[in-house]
Amino acid sequence: MFSKAYEIASQYTAPVIISSLSINNEVQCHGGAFVYLNNEGWILSVAHIFNTRNKCEKDSKLLTKYYQEIKNIENNPRINLHTKKKKIANVKKDPDWVITDSYFWGNDNVYLEDIKIIPEADLVIGRLDPFHPKSVKTYPKLKDPSELKPGTSLCKLGFPFHQINAVYDNKTGGFQFDQNAFPVPLFPIDGILTRIFLCGKTKDEKYDIKFIETSSPGLLGQSGGPIFDSNATIWGIQSHTSCLPLGFSPKIAKNGKDIEENQFINVGYGIHPEVIINLLTDNGVKFELG
Repeated sequence: MFSKAYEIASQYTAPVIISSLSINNEVQCHGGAFVYLNNEGWILSVAHIFNTRNKCEKDSKLLTKYYQEIKNIENNPRINLHTKKKKIANVKKDPDWVITDSYFWGNDNVYLEDIKIIPEADLVIGRLDPFHPKSVKTYPKLKDPSELKPGTSLCKLGFPFHQINAVYDNKTGGFQFDQNAFPVPLFPIDGILTRIFLCGKTKDEKYDIKFIETSSPGLLGQSGGPIFDSNATIWGIQSHTSCLPLGFSPKIAKNGKDIEENQFINVGYGIHPEVIINLLTDNGVKFELG
């Protein structure tokens, strides 16, 4: 059902890879997805893709304080070298503090500008710079929000099940991916539209917060990717997954004991097209309706 739509959607879906360096010199990489929206370089993704950037900015204040404490100890003439080393070793630090980070938007040396976010709806739009329109063969259409019918078969697309490793080059001040990082393989998963949720308004009361629910989960690495129909028209942007209890707990025997196994269904939540269209319209970003 989705083979043709997959061919189309794979042309407007790309990976975003987030790399970070901690104070203990550990490099971590994880990824998500984004959608090329138009030939001006505008993209759609999820706001939580910037959690690492937000942590890095928050940690920078703590790091400044940490390094200042060390500097004060080192510059104290009344303390001998042995005592200085002991005091420096006792200065509190969090091994998870992020020193620096980097975002790879499908290509090297590409940056996201003009960023607009609705954090409550987990939505971000932005413009890639530099951007070459001919590098994207097909741009998507967005589903008319008034035409969402529960029971419709949909597909999610993104980049799960792929390990990306990198090292930090102190000379260049950048991250280098290993040779097996690319190409990042796409992975689709289907389901049906089950429900639509209205979750109140944004703090400024400008936007309604809406999500669509699908009968299949969004997988790690699919956040920010499209939820589309058999025509490759986008119905939403994958945001998060929820585990809903089924309300029964069958017992199974393990090592001679009866163990209750709680049963759940994992469902996906995507950003409603109405929210996407309203943010695009308010910022003068062009798009097509399907």
